[in-house]
Amino acid sequence: MRRARIRNALVRLLAGATVGALAGLAVAQTAPTAAAATGSAVTVAGRGEFKNMKFTVSQTTHLTSQAVTVSWSGGTPSTFAGTQFNTDFVQIMQCWGDDDGTVPSNPGPSRTQCQYGASPTTDRGSWPGNDYDDTRRVFYSADPANYGQDDRFGAGNPNAPGEVPFKPVSGDTVTSNTQNNPYFNHNTTNEVDFARTGADGTGKEFFEVQTANEAPHLGCGVPVSTDGVTKPRSCWLVIVPQGHLDLDGKPYADQSQVNAGSPVSSTNWKNRIAVKLDFNSVGTNCALGSEERPTAGSELAADAMTSWQGALCAVGKVYGYTEMGEPDARARLGNDGSFGLTFTTRKLGTDLGTTPPPGPTSYAPVALSGTVIAFTIERRPRSDAPESEDKLAGTKIESIDITPRLAAKLLTESYRNSTWQAVINGTAAKGYGWAKNNPAGLATDPEFVELNPEFAHLSVAETPATDTDLLTSLGHSDSARALWQWIVSDKDARQFLAGVPDDWGMRINPYYSTNTDLNPTGLAFDPSSTDDYPKSDPWCTIPAGSGATQKQCMIDFHPYVDDMHAGALHTRRADGLWKSTWDPLATPPAYKSPGPQTVGSRFLITVTDAASATRYGLQTARLRNAAGKFVGPTESGLASAAASASGKDLAEVTPSGATAKSAYPLAQLVYAAVRPGKVSKAARQDYAHLLRYAAGDGQITGADPGRLPAGYAPLTKKLRAQTDQVADALIHYTGQSPADGGGTADGGGTDTSGGGASGTDGLDGGTAGGAGTGTPTDGSAASPSPKASFDGGASLETTAAGNTPADPANPLRYAVPVGAALGAAAGVGAPFAGGGRLRLPLRVPLPGGRTVTVLPELPQRLRRLLRP
Repeated sequence: MRRARIRNALVRLLAGATVGALAGLAVAQTAPTAAAATGSAVTVAGRGEFKNMKFTVSQTTHLTSQAVTVSWSGGTPSTFAGTQFNTDFVQIMQCWGDDDGTVPSNPGPSRTQCQYGASPTTDRGSWPGNDYDDTRRVFYSADPANYGQDDRFGAGNPNAPGEVPFKPVSGDTVTSNTQNNPYFNHNTTNEVDFARTGADGTGKEFFEVQTANEAPHLGCGVPVSTDGVTKPRSCWLVIVPQGHLDLDGKPYADQSQVNAGSPVSSTNWKNRIAVKLDFNSVGTNCALGSEERPTAGSELAADAMTSWQGALCAVGKVYGYTEMGEPDARARLGNDGSFGLTFTTRKLGTDLGTTPPPGPTSYAPVALSGTVIAFTIERRPRSDAPESEDKLAGTKIESIDITPRLAAKLLTESYRNSTWQAVINGTAAKGYGWAKNNPAGLATDPEFVELNPEFAHLSVAETPATDTDLLTSLGHSDSARALWQWIVSDKDARQFLAGVPDDWGMRINPYYSTNTDLNPTGLAFDPSSTDDYPKSDPWCTIPAGSGATQKQCMIDFHPYVDDMHAGALHTRRADGLWKSTWDPLATPPAYKSPGPQTVGSRFLITVTDAASATRYGLQTARLRNAAGKFVGPTESGLASAAASASGKDLAEVTPSGATAKSAYPLAQLVYAAVRPGKVSKAARQDYAHLLRYAAGDGQITGADPGRLPAGYAPLTKKLRAQTDQVADALIHYTGQSPADGGGTADGGGTDTSGGGASGTDGLDGGTAGGAGTGTPTDGSAASPSPKASFDGGASLETTAAGNTPADPANPLRYAVPVGAALGAAAGVGAPFAGGGRLRLPLRVPLPGGRTVTVLPELPQRLRRLLRP
């Protein structure tokens, strides 16, 4: 008897200590950390003439193909020699390699290893450079007296320009004709040749960071091994400020020409500012030979899924992802459920001409994002603009307001210059009289200017490459459908499509009219069932003055991009893809692209997703919602719209249903859809693991792999609970599956979504969620309990360096040991407090609704020892 009491006391002591320790751990995890993550922004001061300048790079770790903000202060306003940049501007480039040791106070790369010098080789009439400040050309001098001279390269012929070589990671150095090197050109380089410093001495530029996928010659992010340690290759962001003083410290004597010279000359390079860039690993981190579970579908899930893949690989779960238009993905899943898991914003069977497939379909919310109208617009003041506007010349417009009717005008090619040269000098081609009195483009549309009055003072070159349309992606998508649904939800837009002029007399391009009598095809355009961006107008012409011998048509004037991500990237580069220049010397002669627009007057608008827009630093339009308010795609705007989602089994956000004043009208909830009867038990378990991750750590915002990228709003607790419920249902599915030799496992035929209606569906438990119609009512966007991570945070940075993070400098450091002591005391004292026998297995709840098994059910032989 005595031995039994001692044995029980020891067991209670162990169990109590364990429970107490875990409880203390839970308290410590849920409490605020001692110091919040500070991010990875870096600020570096200039030197010499630029000692008063400070340069800040917004993000320097966990980088991928994206944009970072480069901002500066303390500068001198830029000046110009005619249309060319003359003094006090900034040049930015990306480089690879180790520190060259030339500036001990600011380590940085060799100038031969920087992607720079790919300015245009032809058609430089409007280009703001002089063929030296935007290339690698230098003049040799053993004792340089002027900026742009070089004390190393060009010595072979001091009387002619030399060139600073370019050395890629392969080592195949280019020593001549570097402007036409085989590695990068004007259309692919990310260099910023000219960035303007404003009247207040500040400036800002969005710099496109390139990984080895985009710039293999730089190799950024490729795993490399050094001393037995493998990690992604780091690179450099290099800033070269150009001033107004020459090497002798005196102002340039000749202000009529550009004096700066190449930034990679030895003289200018002494002023360079280098910032180290650390990248996420390029390529897969998954173990070779690992079994992969396929996923496919909505581009709205692409950035989130890409982030999650890296974290899931680390725990042995490999998930492939294939981007695909949602209608196509739904069709594939409906036809063959063994396709796996599909990301969608709508139910299977909702597309025109389709029906729901037999058997259950599980729908789990995994992401909240939205479709956006994003842009790059720089101010180019008119000659009569007020002085206040002149001071902003070259800076970027941060926000514009767009109505459904304005979006309809852009998508229907209704601006006069959209059908390029259908109207010349007031004379319209046959059938294009409707365009004669229409505004040339968005920037001069009275409706747009009334909402965005600053544009009354701006000058815009209104061509197919700028403000006459939206850069859109090819193919069918739920994003395109949502945009058209937003348009047709508005009375003014519907009337415009039907042929009613707007208040200023602008008329619809009849090829897009919903009025059969007006549409030249004899058929009415039906935007309510449209899920793509048609190019319906058959206009073709040989542009006057081009010298061309071939016609261009609307698909040439307004090319498609592959997807929304590509639209965001090209908008970041200000490259509308219109091949507007005829090249008679090409074989055969053909139109060619002039490349990105000229700095200082860039204007491009695209339809993309919120994550891609954020990734590339694009500004986004505020859209007028059903309540008549203009709202942007902020986290709060997305969450407010998500609260209005409705529908049985899958709650869908609709523009007309998002009636809250704060709701963003193009918000979209993305669901993971699985047909459990069409995949094996092992696949169901793996997909359940993915769903649980997506609803847990996958909803913590941050730039780290595995986190929720910017451009998404965290799911509400209710939505996350629905996803966990679907994961449980997949694991406990009891119907037939392919591995069991069965076909479709309908089990009653109802869906198994977390928000599903009740009813038998072949899953353990017999109901599909039991959450009514699935309409979320919790509009809050509360994040999961772990602290949100920004750019990695101090903890990740410390552990990545091989060190253990310091203990929090507050009483929480004692939570675990104190909890263990109290738990042990409670365990021993339980019998005296009326506690009964210890019951196993013993489970303890943890933050986020999870539990952990502290003491498992013991084997029969050991359980006999614990009998009272």
